[in-house]
Amino acid sequence: FNIENDEIKGRIIGREGRNIRALEAATGIEIIVDDTPDAIVLSGFDPVRREVARLAIHQLVTDGRIHPARIEEVVAKTQKQLEDEIAEVGKRTYIDLGIHGLHPELVRLIGKMKYRSSYGQNLLQHSRETANLCAVMASELGLTNYVKSAKRAGLLHDIGKVPDEDLEMPHALVGMKLAEKYKEKPDICNAIGAHHDEIEMTSIISPIVQVCDAISGARPRSEER
Repeated sequence: FNIENDEIKGRIIGREGRNIRALEAATGIEIIVDDTPDAIVLSGFDPVRREVARLAIHQLVTDGRIHPARIEEVVAKTQKQLEDEIAEVGKRTYIDLGIHGLHPELVRLIGKMKYRSSYGQNLLQHSRETANLCAVMASELGLTNYVKSAKRAGLLHDIGKVPDEDLEMPHALVGMKLAEKYKEKPDICNAIGAHHDEIEMTSIISPIVQVCDAISGARPRSEER
């Protein structure tokens, strides 16, 4: 997070460190203030929490009032705003792709992808691209009855990278478990779980998802093209 001068650093730290402790407690993100000029570092594994911390600190610095009570208020407001944005991004994504009937929790997970990168690509853009590639490939192979399910599986194939809790298993299997939990059809679940060969492919769309994931993944930063 870029800052203008050391005075602002001092205000973020607060008297006897009370402000920085309040920020870390409210956001769950470690805030590292060192000798790096004009910057502090926001450290944490959860990209959504990091974004909450970034936005909250920006608002606090812009507003100028930085104290523990204000920090709690701003962080809570920022979390709500980001949750609303995540839901809206997920909804807009599946509508743009012409996909219907997704469980609201899957829609929220799709929205969370916006704040995660993978191998140099934004995860949401990668998933959108994979979905479109899957639809094209299924169509080109003459699998007209599978175009919609291939696109759906392509969009959902990496949802296991953005779960709310760490299930300590490969992301493909996490994604499959989530899809099963939210009543996706067996062919969709298999395509998600099998796209890195953790399980056997039993659906005709599974190899399509695997190949299209690899095609998209081999094109870093393709979302900018």
